[in-house]
Amino acid sequence: MTFDYKSPGLLQRLGLAAATVALCAAGPALAQEAAAVVAAAPAVAAAVAATPAPPVPNKGDTAWMLVATALVLMMSVPGLALFYGGLVRTKNMLSVLTQVFMIVSIVSLLWVTYGYSEAFTGGSPWVGGLGKLFLKGVDANSNAATFSAGVYIPEYVYIAFQMTFACITPALFIGSFAERIKFSGLMVFVVGWVTLVYFPIAHMVWYWDGPDAFIAAAQKGQAAYDAALAGAGYLFQLGALDFAGGTVVHINAGIAGLVGCLMLGKRTGYGKESMPPHSLTMTMIGASLLWVGWFGFNAGSNLESNGVTGVAFLNTFVATAAAAVSWVLVEQIAKGKPSLLGGVTGAVAGLVAVTPASGYAGPMGSIVLGLAVSPICFFFCTTIKNKLGYDDALDVFGVHCIGGIVGALATGILVDPALGGQGIADYMLKPGIISFTYPGAATQLLIQAKAVLLTLVWSGVGSAILFFIIGKTIGLRPTVEAEREGLDISEHGERAYNY
Repeated sequence: MTFDYKSPGLLQRLGLAAATVALCAAGPALAQEAAAVVAAAPAVAAAVAATPAPPVPNKGDTAWMLVATALVLMMSVPGLALFYGGLVRTKNMLSVLTQVFMIVSIVSLLWVTYGYSEAFTGGSPWVGGLGKLFLKGVDANSNAATFSAGVYIPEYVYIAFQMTFACITPALFIGSFAERIKFSGLMVFVVGWVTLVYFPIAHMVWYWDGPDAFIAAAQKGQAAYDAALAGAGYLFQLGALDFAGGTVVHINAGIAGLVGCLMLGKRTGYGKESMPPHSLTMTMIGASLLWVGWFGFNAGSNLESNGVTGVAFLNTFVATAAAAVSWVLVEQIAKGKPSLLGGVTGAVAGLVAVTPASGYAGPMGSIVLGLAVSPICFFFCTTIKNKLGYDDALDVFGVHCIGGIVGALATGILVDPALGGQGIADYMLKPGIISFTYPGAATQLLIQAKAVLLTLVWSGVGSAILFFIIGKTIGLRPTVEAEREGLDISEHGERAYNY
């Protein structure tokens, strides 16, 4: 008989024979190791049982947050860019588009480099640390807490979502000094501003360790709970309510815009030359994109997909509609004619006002808020601006700062369950069970006022210092000749339109 040495069957038989011989030789040692494993099995099983399984993010929550992140990015580009671009003169359209686009690009890089760590890690009540510099320690298995015990989303998703907020906030204030700022000076200002103003305020308002950490601390006793609370942001410790960014985004950007327009001065020809919007069609498109994107902004701020997300979504819808109607009615009374510009401006004012209240108020309260905010913002954008004579080109202060203040203060009232509000989630009264409390309008209003005042001072003073330093070094204001020619050509060497 001959053997085919290439036969698979032969090779398998030879390998099995070799393995059998090896096992027989090693039999006593293997038997001892097997006995040891069996003896240790109960202890290993107990250790495994005692180790809590890492939380697994719900795929639905994760999918919703990815969609919300994309919606908020759409608010900046193209939404805000087109909204602002349509409001300036033709010769400055491209400069506004470039400013918004590049602010988003630059701040995105700063956020993942050190901004996220500065805003959302422990450090002090005023600013976070550098524990996640360059996103150190974050990977696909890292999770971020939501507002429900035991519910998490992937940390990368949370990083991306919060990054869109950091991007749009500095893009908002460029409207105050549109048509009269150098591109290079603005970009340097934005880098300094997000580092010294935005990231710290985001930390003060929104940073905490999440409900599970607070529940665990409360179960250990008052001292442990106090320590957990002390690790949160300063305004969070006070109990300030800001669901999606009334203080962090709108008041913050609005006061920075006012400081900027005052320090840069008026546009050349302001008050002497006509400066109408060059394309209200573009502005309408931009405003519509802002409204759609704002559902991600507000409803996404719940960080998961549940009933509160639905509340924020509906509140965003109806408050905006009410504010648009209210502004047009005020225009009809004051000027005799309703305008498209008034309608879209009112819509943005409603979006701004409902932002801090979106997850706390009820739908009827949100409608009242929308109806109330437009007359107030209209008064600041017309009467107050005309009397004081400042050149807030696109009414950032009148809409975002004033609307944000109205919304932040109103949140302290509209959160009351007696007014249809959702109440304030309190994980400490009954650890493991969400209960709702409301300290009363007077108490909560005082807390909200402190948050508003701190934001105004922090951002206002910080912005003034940065504007002063940059103005005295690389410069902020273009020459009169460059301004008259238009920033599209003088700053960027191209035009928005070539016909």
